[in-house]
Amino acid sequence: MSALHYRIRPADLAGHYFDVTLTIAEPAADGQIVWLPVWIPGSYLIREFARNITEMAAYSGKKPVELRKLDKHRWQAVAVAGPLVIEYRVYAFDLSVRGAYLDDTRGFFNGTSVFVAVAGQESQPCDVDIATPRGDAGKRWRVATTLPAVKLKDGGFGRYRARDYDELIDHPVELGTFDTDSFKACGIPHEIVIAGRHRTDFKQLKKDLKKICEAQIRLFGEPAPFDRYLFMTMVTGDGYGGLEHRASTALITSRPDLPLAHETERKTGYIQYLGLCSHEYFHSWNVKRIKPAAYAPYPLDREAYTRLLWAFEGITSYYDDLMLLRAGILTPQQYLDLLAQTLTGVERAPGRKRQTLEDASLDAWVKYYRQDENSPNALVSYYTKGALAALCLDLTIRQRTDGAKSLDDVMRTLWQRFGRDFDRNGIGVGETEWEAVASEVAGFDLKAFFDRALRSTDDLPAAELLDAFGVDVQLRPPLGGSDKGGWRTGTITAGISIGARVAADPAGIKLTQVFDGGAARSAGLAAGDVLVAFDGLRVNAASFDGVLAGYPAGAKVHVHAFRRDELIERSLQLQLALTDTWGLRLRDAGGNPLRLAWLDE
Repeated sequence: MSALHYRIRPADLAGHYFDVTLTIAEPAADGQIVWLPVWIPGSYLIREFARNITEMAAYSGKKPVELRKLDKHRWQAVAVAGPLVIEYRVYAFDLSVRGAYLDDTRGFFNGTSVFVAVAGQESQPCDVDIATPRGDAGKRWRVATTLPAVKLKDGGFGRYRARDYDELIDHPVELGTFDTDSFKACGIPHEIVIAGRHRTDFKQLKKDLKKICEAQIRLFGEPAPFDRYLFMTMVTGDGYGGLEHRASTALITSRPDLPLAHETERKTGYIQYLGLCSHEYFHSWNVKRIKPAAYAPYPLDREAYTRLLWAFEGITSYYDDLMLLRAGILTPQQYLDLLAQTLTGVERAPGRKRQTLEDASLDAWVKYYRQDENSPNALVSYYTKGALAALCLDLTIRQRTDGAKSLDDVMRTLWQRFGRDFDRNGIGVGETEWEAVASEVAGFDLKAFFDRALRSTDDLPAAELLDAFGVDVQLRPPLGGSDKGGWRTGTITAGISIGARVAADPAGIKLTQVFDGGAARSAGLAAGDVLVAFDGLRVNAASFDGVLAGYPAGAKVHVHAFRRDELIERSLQLQLALTDTWGLRLRDAGGNPLRLAWLDE
């Protein structure tokens, strides 16, 4: 048995508690300190997981040992001569992919939420016993994880082993009565676990995931960086999200988004789910092994600042849908429609004129993960604008080298230098090294491109580049509803806008976000205000679009609204909707060699 031994048991399913026991064979001579991470890799926000530890005690030779809390996430036991045992209870009721969850239907945990680290012994091997819950759950539940197994009982309960603490916390665990299936991609076993009520067509899902996985493995080159891989999905009525790990991913999706046996075409929600799977799978290379120097190793007791999140999240966001195209799941036009949605998302963010991509990466801890009503005016997403920068970088390299080089070559070079041997040497990419590698691979200086894309708020030359690749570009006003992109024909007339995002409210129309330079902001309206009347007539969500359509641009409207419980009156001058919606389409079939190589037509 390893010098560090954990035992975790689903102890109180109704109360949502895991019980954990940690045995330290050789505790520090001056009093052992243990600590719990304050954030989880892949989600850049201080989450204070220690707040969920409700009880903790220490023993040596069955005798109580004094345990003192040092700060929000560290505890220290007094010095003892023999093995030290620490017992604690963790409250687990976070349904997201980032924490831990337990009830009478399912259990799930990330190691960052439940396993305290032993200070000074983080590099030591760890054994983990996952104990069977008592009662009926113990007869029905199973375990799914990519933690290396040592000795298992029926259902997967039993002993697992991690080579160090970093590996221990990078293999989430699913518990319950889930459904499973499997396939091989480039000879590597892949498993699918789906928890929650569903009617998934596993045959279709396996077929599609296999294509995506093989496309990505072949991009970087065989063999894959893992011996097996696990897709874990929790199904809910309305959910979406994912978090990457070194040999698995934890996902949440809406029940209607999964494929059903009677469906003859891939629906929009299912394509979105496959894009999520593709995104997290691509992270197996880009961020789990090719990673910023600031994450090598992860400083889990504090924020880890880097200006490179655009490269790790943004480039991954570029490749997630591109891999669906290369896998044959999307047609070139379907891919361009998704790309148009990304371009539209960037265009509709006023904050792109205030925050650079490098600053967006650096400020993720305090801005992107803590968004409020003013966030669209203050920040840009390193996911969406990062994907746009990746697109422009890819097309720039392809154009300047006449198709001889591409972003694929940059990613493969980064893999060879930083990723392939990361588990052995632990070397991350420095703040300036990423750009240097890109220029080296491309064969020309990309400094001007990076200065514009990363360190300025200037718009990127997406339209010009796409035109050179035989893609027609249309920038137009939105057509209402959830319109995000797509090509539109005929005369397109701009609608009327108040310069705000709105939502239905029992009293009228609630302003959820008010944009800088818009009509609502100029009128002195604010996020949270509830519009109740235009020119003395009541408005609500059902009538609002029709009411706006009855006015010309420039018209002044007398508005009544409630701010908190106080009635206010404002004069609102309506304006034309902005031309912020992109449409893309192939100009001619098979007529552009650069496009043929890029879209693999």
